[in-house]
Amino acid sequence: MILATKILLAPLCVVAVSLAGRRWGTAVAGVLGGLPVVAGPILLVLTLVHGPSFGSDAAAGTLLGLVALTTFVVVYGRVSPFAGPLASVLCGWAGFLVAVAILDQIHPPDGVALAIAGTGFAVGLRLLHAPPGEAGEIGELPWWDLPARALASLALVVALTAASGSLGPDLSGLLAPFPIITSVLAAFTHLHGGADQVKIILRNFLIGFYGFAAFCFVLAVSLPSLRTGPAFALAVLVALVVQLTVFLARRRLARVRLAASPERGSL
Repeated sequence: MILATKILLAPLCVVAVSLAGRRWGTAVAGVLGGLPVVAGPILLVLTLVHGPSFGSDAAAGTLLGLVALTTFVVVYGRVSPFAGPLASVLCGWAGFLVAVAILDQIHPPDGVALAIAGTGFAVGLRLLHAPPGEAGEIGELPWWDLPARALASLALVVALTAASGSLGPDLSGLLAPFPIITSVLAAFTHLHGGADQVKIILRNFLIGFYGFAAFCFVLAVSLPSLRTGPAFALAVLVALVVQLTVFLARRRLARVRLAASPERGSL
């Protein structure tokens, strides 16, 4: 059941987010891709199959694993101006796995893990500068783009599932946020739109991770005491509130910076 859920969800989510990006822009695709659109249902299945205690531990592991996911995003963004999509993905995966190896040695309380993750997102945004000026629009995409994205995400899910079958629960939790959707969306955006477009989607992934982290934290602390349905409903609600707050705050900050820019002031 879990494998079937992963196999169906990842390609469907990649296609849905890709279509949203075509309709509303790369930034929107990044924010949506950063939300727990795959990890959330997987955590629900794990909780239903193994119980609330297991689900709580898995959510806590996923929360800390978001730091490794942030490492992937930053490494990809820093490498992408000098390398193609494949090389950038491989470098990002290497960064992710190094971060997982380090994080596997620590087991902080849930509140500390949340603080570490949030700090990581903020640092990531600092390290991954926005492209100067306006990034060029992505032109008309070939017919094979969406099928290729779906197949790539499917292949990653199958490979990751096969590899994680022999791992313990802590390491499996850290690997849960492995950049499946993130890798596919970044690589195809990079392929068709270049380094500036991929930086836009990567920065908005980091914004989406705030809601992801809130979702995992609420599950980790509420599943031991609440029933599964209310705990997941609360986690979704908190994630959406956090996401909306962060998105509006960053949009307001961008407007303030634009109004205060020298070019704007000279008009």
